[in-house]
Amino acid sequence: MDYRYIEQLLERYWLCETSLEEEQILRTFFSQENVPVCLLPYKDLFTYEHTDTETNRLGEDFDRKMLEMVGEMPPVKAKTISLKQRLTPLFKAAAIVAIILTLGNAIQVAMQPTQPPTIAGAQFDETTQEGNSIAIVDTTKIDSMKMAEVPILK
Repeated sequence: MDYRYIEQLLERYWLCETSLEEEQILRTFFSQENVPVCLLPYKDLFTYEHTDTETNRLGEDFDRKMLEMVGEMPPVKAKTISLKQRLTPLFKAAAIVAIILTLGNAIQVAMQPTQPPTIAGAQFDETTQEGNSIAIVDTTKIDSMKMAEVPILK
């Protein structure tokens, strides 16, 4: 018998020029019992998917076994984070900044040189004057809102 058509199909198959129908013709030809000796080396190539359908299937636990061999844990599901949990670091940072600013202001006030107090734009004179004493006890009170002297009578 002449197998020129099959040989031509094989030539086109090696050049990747065959259609799906022509490849099906080759599979059908090589799946029959009587294949010529000159074409027998190609039989396994075209009949492989028919003969070995169930023997090389991966098992259901293949992924688990491979992950155990590699030593990786299975992927972890995502965790939902609430708005409060997201903003907690921001609140902590704001509290730290407020504490630092408060301490900085306190240190700045403590480090300033003291000036004599002024009342309504007048300065106290620290020099003593000689003369008769008007009162035994100084009875003046400073109004903090108006900054004026208000005498207290006893």
